[in-house]
Amino acid sequence: MTALPGLRTLLGFHRSLTLQCRSVLIPTFSIHDCPPRKLCCTSTKSGEPKPPPTENESLLENLNLMGVDVTKARQRQPGVLRKAFTNEQGVAQFLEGKGASRKIIAGIISRYPRAITRSIEHLEQRWGLWKNIFKTDAEMVSILDRSPESFFRSSDNGNLEKNIAFLISLGLNSKDLHRLLATAPRTFSNSLELNKQMVEFLEDICTELGGTNPEQFAKNIISRNLYILIRSTKRVKTNINTLKTSLKWSDEEMLALLQGRGADLLDLSNEYMKKNLNSLKQKLFSLGCRKADLEKLIVNYPMILYIGSDTLSSKLDCLLKEGIKMQQILETPKVLDYSTQNITGRLEELKKVGYDFKKYGINVLDSSKKRFDAKLERLAASLAK
Repeated sequence: MTALPGLRTLLGFHRSLTLQCRSVLIPTFSIHDCPPRKLCCTSTKSGEPKPPPTENESLLENLNLMGVDVTKARQRQPGVLRKAFTNEQGVAQFLEGKGASRKIIAGIISRYPRAITRSIEHLEQRWGLWKNIFKTDAEMVSILDRSPESFFRSSDNGNLEKNIAFLISLGLNSKDLHRLLATAPRTFSNSLELNKQMVEFLEDICTELGGTNPEQFAKNIISRNLYILIRSTKRVKTNINTLKTSLKWSDEEMLALLQGRGADLLDLSNEYMKKNLNSLKQKLFSLGCRKADLEKLIVNYPMILYIGSDTLSSKLDCLLKEGIKMQQILETPKVLDYSTQNITGRLEELKKVGYDFKKYGINVLDSSKKRFDAKLERLAASLAK
């Protein structure tokens, strides 16, 4: 009991020193004077980890001085703010050394607080693995700025290395890997076995549909649908069955669709695909279209199944209202890419200059704003003469 005051004094001194160390080093993100701390947690009698009950005040002070949005961090991963030991100084200096600005660093930690639990050794190793895909540090910093999770989510660098090697073995090139990591980074956080399972599943689908090159089929699907490796085999299988059953397509027709633009359709949720496919059928048939027209539309423009039924109906109605024929829409379905507001606005502008859709077609509606404005200007000048 007599030793208690001395112990309190010692603990108070340690806390004061920690706070001082944090506050002095924040402006320079120095890791040398305030080294990264190892993570720790207390344990219950059952041996299960138990985080500290309250937030770490000195950590909050540190993050505030760094410009981190603590409120956002608390909403994203509140447990991080209760950790006794973190490595925010080391992470900040690491990122700064790679060319990240203080604003970018603060944004990364705000959106993915768990980043400050990674060690320098881990970060250096992971950065080296990323260098197998990206060419420059600036390019990688840009990805981290857009998606911090892509770099910090997984702590298993060995798994990342194995996934990169596996995807390369499939014949995917650096451009494919770049797009995968930038768009669907969870692909690389998957266990290697999970990625192998999807690839083997795709190869089996090819064989079932009568394909002769299952390896190339799987590669094509992954290249065209960047999200496929983070979807379930059940979802993919159900979507294929839905398309085949609803359209009454042969194996050969399904194989052609999936190897072409239809690969993206495998990404849809099963219920959403069913609903949109049924709505599309009803709408087209109500407009006098035949089954062949429906099939042609899906083959040439599979993304139509991504458009909700109400939105699709609205787009078709405003086009048909202006005298555009359904056959013209079937020939140029990408006009449906644009919002209803955009389509309506363009139709009004073309109407002012007396544009004849029957004579000149509807390709003008499927053009960039710059090209459309230039075309409109020429038409207006011609009308003035």
